[in-house]
Amino acid sequence: FPFPYTPYLIQERFMAALYGALEAGRVGIFESPTGTGKSLSLICGALSWLRDFEEKKRQEEARLLALEESGQEGKKQPASAEPGRPDSMDTAGEPDWITAFVQKKEERDMVDRLKEEQIRRKKREDRLEKIRHNVQLKYAAKRKRSEEDETKRLLQLSKEVLSEGAGMDVLEQLDHNEEELILAEYESDEEKKVVSGLEEDDDDLEEEHVTKIYYCSRTHSQLSQFVREVQKSPFGKDTRLVSLGSRQNLCVNEEVRRLGALQLINDRCMEMQKNKHEKKTDEENEGKKRRVSRTVCPFYSYEQMQFLRDEVLVEVKDIEQLVTLGRETKACPYYGSRYAIPAAQLVVLPYQMLLHEPTRSAAGIKLKDQVVIIDEAHNLIDTITCIHSAEVTGSQLCCAHSQLLQYMERYRKRLKAKNLMYIKQILYLLERFVAMLGGNVNQNPNCQAVSQTETVLKSINDFLFQSQTDNINLFKVQRYCEKSLISRKLFGFVERYGGPATAVKTNKENQKLAGLQNFLLTLQKGSDKEGDPPAEVENDQLRTASPLMQIEGFLSALTNANQDGRVILNRQGSVGQSSLKFLLLNPAVHFAKVVEECRAVIIAGGTMQPVADFREQLLSSAGVEPARVVEFSCGHVIPPENILPIILCSGPSNQHLEFTYQTRDLPQMMDETGRILCNLCNVVPGGVVCFLPSYEYEKQVYVHWEKTGLLARLATKKKIFQEPKKANQVEQVLVEYAKCIKRCSQAGGQMTGALLLSVVGGKMSEGINFSDDLGRCVIMVGMPYPNIKSPELQEKMTWLDKTMPRAAGQAPSRVLIENLCMKAVNQSIGRAIRHQKDFASILLLDHRYARPAIFNKLPQWIRERTQVKPSFGSAFAELRKVRTCILRTA
Repeated sequence: FPFPYTPYLIQERFMAALYGALEAGRVGIFESPTGTGKSLSLICGALSWLRDFEEKKRQEEARLLALEESGQEGKKQPASAEPGRPDSMDTAGEPDWITAFVQKKEERDMVDRLKEEQIRRKKREDRLEKIRHNVQLKYAAKRKRSEEDETKRLLQLSKEVLSEGAGMDVLEQLDHNEEELILAEYESDEEKKVVSGLEEDDDDLEEEHVTKIYYCSRTHSQLSQFVREVQKSPFGKDTRLVSLGSRQNLCVNEEVRRLGALQLINDRCMEMQKNKHEKKTDEENEGKKRRVSRTVCPFYSYEQMQFLRDEVLVEVKDIEQLVTLGRETKACPYYGSRYAIPAAQLVVLPYQMLLHEPTRSAAGIKLKDQVVIIDEAHNLIDTITCIHSAEVTGSQLCCAHSQLLQYMERYRKRLKAKNLMYIKQILYLLERFVAMLGGNVNQNPNCQAVSQTETVLKSINDFLFQSQTDNINLFKVQRYCEKSLISRKLFGFVERYGGPATAVKTNKENQKLAGLQNFLLTLQKGSDKEGDPPAEVENDQLRTASPLMQIEGFLSALTNANQDGRVILNRQGSVGQSSLKFLLLNPAVHFAKVVEECRAVIIAGGTMQPVADFREQLLSSAGVEPARVVEFSCGHVIPPENILPIILCSGPSNQHLEFTYQTRDLPQMMDETGRILCNLCNVVPGGVVCFLPSYEYEKQVYVHWEKTGLLARLATKKKIFQEPKKANQVEQVLVEYAKCIKRCSQAGGQMTGALLLSVVGGKMSEGINFSDDLGRCVIMVGMPYPNIKSPELQEKMTWLDKTMPRAAGQAPSRVLIENLCMKAVNQSIGRAIRHQKDFASILLLDHRYARPAIFNKLPQWIRERTQVKPSFGSAFAELRKVRTCILRTA
């Protein structure tokens, strides 16, 4: 395997196993701990396979074409059948010559297809070569663009002069958005689709079908990191790679970007394209009649996007580079990158795009016979569940109802019958949904108290029957929402008439609409829980997404099969605070299609243990044969002495360590935890990260230690940091934490570093590296079992017990709880070791970790080195040993 440097042995094994799985078309579960160069192994293994596969395909094509040519020469001698002999019949009752003819025809078609593909491929390769070498071409295109910009500017100036001269009042009244409409009217791309030297045929878009690898990960930063690894790898120069992202990440039109919320950006973009197509037909139909100018997107230019597409294919670029290129070339990176999909070999995209079928088909992603690699897949099941679940509050339902009703009243005379029918159906649905929460849609939802606070779960069918909406075809309503863009129209309507600043004061309609504005304000005040964000923030949130958009998501979730999901009615306080939530129970239904269509699927991650979840809940439920599944797990690259995992069964004062939900609040348990930390902070240099089961418990422990003076004792050795609840403050805390450790290590003295109190499953337990001095010791307090009282979890447990087989005598629900707990633990403790020379100790404070069922769910590389210590003394001695080693090496 080509590799940028000498690979570790485990990397070679990983690549060989990956190659084998792709070759045999398997579904692989691959585990390779962070710090072992997983991304590079994935890149080099998968792309080596792709290169060999393409080579084989080429040889096969060449063989067929050669056969055909020799066949044509052979045809010159006529092959006459023996006279007088009747045609022999084959088994299907057809004469031989017919069967032979059909076979020949199939072969001929195949060869013709191959020839066509070859021509297309040649065309594409020539085009990309041309771009690679012909700098002249780039400049020509650039010059042309700047000329167009200049023309546009002059046109704009002349328009302004005109409007001043003619004293057009109309132009005075246009607001900021409509100003931009006028600007973008001029378009030159429609008339000529040719850049000098780049002749394009339309059929080029329907490019030949290239076997490709789809690589997806959770966040854009992980994807960018992956792309940078590809650039560094030996394949960086000659791989055609495309990065896909949402419009939020890729849009370069500032007017649209400013909208902020993804849903609004999407709708605005679609609207601009619609305008573009309508504009063409309007101009043809209406000739002289002057249309009101509608906004079109200046970046959505076919010719520039083709230029961008080729640029993307010539050289590997990540999302940031793609956006910069889009700005330079005045071409839309969102659509330009999509045009590049057919010819690409490696497509890099976020989870959502691949796992959500509507998004997938909208992006033009065809999975048939392709390879999919899902990285960072430790919570793949949760991800699929989240993507397909949806929640709406009573406030949103009432608000949408009020907006839609006023929209209908205002435009009743202009709306066609079909439109009115669907709007009435949506209004009825909203009314019934609010009734299910115990409210009346025509009253302020925050003034209507709920008779009793409760959470009720219903199957989809029961929910539809009880809300009396089972007579409405939700599939049709959903399609109507998509096609008519009603939520976009409604948002524009509320934006125009909802705000006091923009309301036109005169007509009667508007008095009604002012009522809507006040209504929205009361909603914001109502949803201001615990005085968290002030009203202005809420106002922004309300502005950024119209409630109907959220509700559309909920309606489409209700079109799932009855047995695969549940509707949760959450009645709390007032109708406004209550909510309806759709919960997907069976993620396999949405994953099945991916596994069926693909040639091979690789699910990879740093900590995939326990693997049983993936096998049972995802793969076997999705109909994957057990024989098709392969598992691969490799150790770590660090030497065994660099890691010291200890399971501690009792503390310094011999307090038995078992942090159950009942015992963890006892003062003696919190005291013991504090003592353990004090002792550790005395001997462990640098950073200590302590994971607690929840934010509430973190707070409780902190307050208790403050009272008992333990916190002050800790603070003499380590500066104490707490994980913030708000995501936007995490970065700040981490920077301070790292600075403090660096300062202490340089200064020497009594302070030896910092202690970070984190929460399992919080922001710090995933995707953040505590490498080197940032995490010399990771402590896990208790076992972070999920909240069994949560109705959603209970429903999932019941569903598993009904549908899954018992494993090793344990009920599937019990296994689920244990697996959720251990996945969280493995994620958190895996943060400490990040590269080959790193070292750290890991402390698990709870005797239950030593039970075989739990112990075996630790990652293999940690499990092999774990020591179980019944008393604190012996554990402490081990830790001191590590410290002396560190001091020696230092």
